[in-house]
This record gives sequence, structure tokens and C-alpha cells, in this order.
Amino acid sequence: MQLSFLSHRPLDHPATFSFQIWVDADACPADIKTILFRTAKRRKIDTIFVANQRLRVPESPHIQMLAVRHGLDVADQTIATSMKPGDVVITADIPLAAQVVANSGIAIGPRGELFDESNVQAKLASRNLMDHLRSSGMETGGPKPIDRKDIQSFANQLDRVITKRQSMK
Repeated sequence: MQLSFLSHRPLDHPATFSFQIWVDADACPADIKTILFRTAKRRKIDTIFVANQRLRVPESPHIQMLAVRHGLDVADQTIATSMKPGDVVITADIPLAAQVVANSGIAIGPRGELFDESNVQAKLASRNLMDHLRSSGMETGGPKPIDRKDIQSFANQLDRVITKRQSMK
């Protein structure tokens, strides 16, 4: 797998926290990225945006862009294999969230949903059922557009997770 790091500066400074935030950035809403940029800078948490295309990220020693080759689930697999236990992953992808939880990570959806051992397998089963129904020709509709309430829920959930992780230091 070919990876290229596209950051303003490498993340070679001592980490303030013992965890990193990984972002499944290809489909991450712009408002959520903005929250993550501010959080990385303000809380000094290394945050890696993974995508199969170049994304503009603000200059910060705590923000990095990781471009991966194009292909089905390449960014997801890069995150799943690069993250460490305790890392936080931002994704709307339920299969990736399930892998993160299985690898002892914390997954948060862009609507503020926390994926954990108690709910991720049920959400994965529901997602698989809907995928099966769509592939058999049934129209199931997609998710509603992200709104202000979702963005606020995400910001609150991210803050709760970071505060909890910080207290575990």
C-alpha cells in the first residue's frame, strides 16, 4: 500500500495526549472538519485526516493530511491498521466503526453517535440489511442531510470523549 503524508509539518513533537484522532475524511462534512481543526489546535491533539484525494488542512503541528491511493475502502483500511488502542476515529462508515471498536478504539459518527461494544454490532447488522435491501432493488432512501443539531451533538460528543481520555492519562 502506497501512502503519502501531506502535512505542513511532521508530527514529530511530543504528544500532549496519549491518543490521536483519525478522520475518515473523504466524506466528512465540512462543518465537522472545521470543528476537528479547531479541536486539534486548541487541545493540541494530533489529528490525521485520511483521504484518497488531497485535502487542504490548516497549518498546525497537530494536523496532518494522509493521502492514500484510490480504491475501495483504502482509507478505511489505512485507518484500521494504523490506529492504536485508545485512538479516536471519526467516521460515518459502520464497518470501519466496527473495526475500530474491535481494535479497542473509540469511534464517533459525524452526527455525534458514539459507537461502542454495546451498539456497533447491531448498527452493523442494520446497515448490512439495508445494503441487502438496496442491492435487491428496494429504494430505502439515504440519510438526512447533516444539520445544526447534528453538528452540535458531534461537538459535544467529541468534547466528552476527549475529556474522558484526558482524565485517563
